Amino acid sequence: MATLITDVKVILTAPEGINLVVVKVETNQPGLHGLGCATFAYRHLVVQCLVEEYLKPLLVGRDVGAIEELWQLMHQNAYWRHGPIENSAISGVDMALWDIKGKMAGMPLYQLFGGKVREGVPVYRHADGRDLAELCDNIQKYQAQGITHIRCQNGGYGGGGFGAAPSTAPKGAPEGIYLDSRAYMRDTLKLFEGIRAKVGFGIQLCHDVHERLSPIDAIRFACEMEKFDLFFLEDAIPLEEGKWIRQLREKTNIPLAQGELFTNPYEWKTLIAEQLIDFIRVHLSQIGGITPGRKLQLFAEQYGVRTAWHGPGDMSPLGHAANIHIDLAARNFGVQEWSGIEPPNFVIQELKGPHGALLDVFPGLPEFRDGYVYANDKPGLGIEIDEAQARKYPCEKTVTTWTQTRLVDGTLQTP
Repeated sequence: MATLITDVKVILTAPEGINLVVVKVETNQPGLHGLGCATFAYRHLVVQCLVEEYLKPLLVGRDVGAIEELWQLMHQNAYWRHGPIENSAISGVDMALWDIKGKMAGMPLYQLFGGKVREGVPVYRHADGRDLAELCDNIQKYQAQGITHIRCQNGGYGGGGFGAAPSTAPKGAPEGIYLDSRAYMRDTLKLFEGIRAKVGFGIQLCHDVHERLSPIDAIRFACEMEKFDLFFLEDAIPLEEGKWIRQLREKTNIPLAQGELFTNPYEWKTLIAEQLIDFIRVHLSQIGGITPGRKLQLFAEQYGVRTAWHGPGDMSPLGHAANIHIDLAARNFGVQEWSGIEPPNFVIQELKGPHGALLDVFPGLPEFRDGYVYANDKPGLGIEIDEAQARKYPCEKTVTTWTQTRLVDGTLQTP
C-alpha cells in the first residue's frame, strides 16, 4: 500500500519567547509522521494560514515519497513564486517529508545525502559585551568550551535599543533603533584591535555588518578590517545593492560571507558562479527547506564556495537539525552558526530557564561537545515535538521593533 499524506497541520510554540512554526505531516501508516521548520517569527500567523488553508488541500492524498514533485507543486501552485512567507511554508512541509523519508529508511538524513564526511560539525558562537573586557571574557568562556570560531560584536550591529529618537535627530523624528554608521565603523575597528591584542590570533573571528552600511562605506570598512585576519565578514553589502559585491571583492582580500536574507536562487547564482563570495549564509527555511538547500550546497561546491548556514535563535530545533545533517555530508562545509540549544548533558546550570523549556518541547536535539555538534543518529531529522509541552508556550502577536532601524536623521534603514 502506498504511503499517503492524510493531514498537514501547524504547531505554534515559543518556549524561549521567540515564535516558532512547526509543520507536522501525518500519513496513512500508523505512527508515521514527519516534522519540519516553517519558522518566520515575525509573520508566523501568515505562514500558518498558508500551510493549513492552501498547502494542506493541495497535498492530502499524495505520495509522501515524491519529495521533488511535491516541492515543485507547492512552489508553482500560486503562480507567483518565491518570497519568505511562501518559502517558509514550503520548508515546513519539505523538511517533514524528508523526516518521513528517513524514518521509512530507518536512517538519519545525512545517510540519505551520501553519508558523513566528518563526524562532528564545528560551530561558531556569538560574543558581545558592554566593553572590550566583557567581550573578551565571553570569548574566553567559549574557548574553554572548545569553540574555535567566534562572531564578535559590540552592542549588536551598531545601534542601541528601541526607543525615542536621539537629541541629534530632527525634531519629531519617530522612535526606532538609531544607527550612526561612522561611529559603528570606528568603534568596531577599535574593538577588534583590542580583541587581537588581548586574545591573540589563535582564534578565528567573524563579524556581521548586517547590511547596515552603504556600499562605499562597506568597502572602506572591509579594507580596514583586513589586518585582524577575519574568518569572514558577513553581509557587508545590502541585498538590494548586490552588484557592489563585485567591487568589494576587487578591493579587499577579506573572506566574504553573504546571503542571510536570500530567498531566490537568482540572488546567489552569480555570486557563486563568479566566485564573488567565500561562504553562502542562507537560512534554510527562507529558501524553501532541505530540497533547495541541498541543491545550493552542491552547486556551491562546484565553485569552491563553502557553506555557513544561518543558525539563529529564531529557528526551530528542526531547522538546526536540518543544518547539521547537510553539514555532516557536505564536502564544502565551512562553519555552522549555533545559537546555543545544547542538550541536558552540556552544562546543566546554563540550561535552567529558557533552554530547559526548549528541551522539554523538542526532545532529541543535536548534541554539543567540545566545540562540535553531533547528530543523534535517530531516523530522519531525529527530533520530535511534545505537543502538550508546546501548548504551554503560546506565540505572541506583537509589533516587531528590532527591525525598525533608522539613520541619524530618522530615515528608515534596512535592519
